[in-house]
Amino acid sequence: MTRRIDRRGFVAGAAGAGAAALLPGAARAQSKYPTRPVTLVCPWGAGGGTDATARIVAAILEKDLGQPFNVVNRTGGSGVVGHSAIATAAPDGYTIGMITVEITMMHHQGLTDLNPTSYTPLALLNVDPPGVQVSTSSPYKTIKDLAEAIKSSPPGKFKASGTGQGGIWHLALIGWLQAMGLKPDHVPWVPSNGAAPAMQDLAAGGVDIVTCSVPEAKAMIDAGKAVSLAIMAPERNPLFKDVPTLNETLGIKYSVGAWRGLAGPKGMPADIAAALTAALKKAYDSKEYKDFMSSRGFGVTWAEPAGFAAYMAEGDKAMGAAMAAAGLKKG
Repeated sequence: MTRRIDRRGFVAGAAGAGAAALLPGAARAQSKYPTRPVTLVCPWGAGGGTDATARIVAAILEKDLGQPFNVVNRTGGSGVVGHSAIATAAPDGYTIGMITVEITMMHHQGLTDLNPTSYTPLALLNVDPPGVQVSTSSPYKTIKDLAEAIKSSPPGKFKASGTGQGGIWHLALIGWLQAMGLKPDHVPWVPSNGAAPAMQDLAAGGVDIVTCSVPEAKAMIDAGKAVSLAIMAPERNPLFKDVPTLNETLGIKYSVGAWRGLAGPKGMPADIAAALTAALKKAYDSKEYKDFMSSRGFGVTWAEPAGFAAYMAEGDKAMGAAMAAAGLKKG
């Protein structure tokens, strides 16, 4: 069981403190977490989706637990720098961080030895599955039409984009192609510096398909320049309820997504980890968090530590298989 955090402070004054010290359990009371500011590491740059999510969570935790939760952006190395800063911090609960889907990818690429088991998982907070976007001028108006055209066309006819080579949205495309019985390179990948430039390229006719999260594609969809034909998820996103799943339309039970969760270094004290998980559940359930995420089109998904660990393990296996199929796995 997790215990509630008492943030009313401690007995004020030297006399009160001295008297409290004589009481049974006083030392334990003075050790309640947190008693000083907490650093929350974000492995990605300021202004991005992970940074925004980290800051809303930090703000809610700060109000609930009564100590500052300071977000620090540690960027570089395709996410390695920030993820390393979280994993190598002292496991005392005063440095935690937002880990992302890249932790299931980087070690397969030979960028780091870190993997999901390098952390104390605290909670999964967000998952955004990729959508399959086409230009509004595309002749393919449904995912079934597009899938049939891809399967009946020679390799290389269609081109796709959404992120860099070997990024999460590239691996999403590979997984979808394999689920349709096609080779991973049947639709060549055009690397981009992210979803926004890829969507611009889609509207300009430079690529035929963009696989990225629907929130990332929303601006171009709202502008009438693109449409999302399906999402790679077990169920529809209530924020984009008109976009069907691959299973609904193609009978393909393939799902993947970019995700964000809170974790600390491996070996954190169980009571501190439990206190943080309890506070994170309270934050997750809050109207403030739900409204913030909804306003940005971000999906909200909760998993407690054991569920989060299992989710990461499953994703790690899937990412490794996709990278191996694409010839991107090292070692």
